[in-house]
Amino acid sequence: MSMTVLLEVEFQNDAPADAVEAAIQQTLAQTASFHGLESLEVLVDDADPNRMVVVESWTTAADHDTYVAWRATPEGAPAIGPHLAAAPVTRTFGRTIPLG
Repeated sequence: MSMTVLLEVEFQNDAPADAVEAAIQQTLAQTASFHGLESLEVLVDDADPNRMVVVESWTTAADHDTYVAWRATPEGAPAIGPHLAAAPVTRTFGRTIPLG
């Protein structure tokens, strides 16, 4: 069963924009190469460009769980960590309601 993940992140106001963008690029390049990832998109909040939502689509919940476990290791620690203003919020969606 496929899974959609929304990762809400808030970056520090005083973090240099180029450093944040480089950290995002590095982190998401790693994510994009992970087995089971189908799509990845970053949405920037119009009212506050320090707030973003990463939208991920995974083939299975197990693929996402493997990715999350890797991110918790020292080698998987995301480059964005030092630039965050708060802990990211992750929301997962595995069930959908058919329309019509």
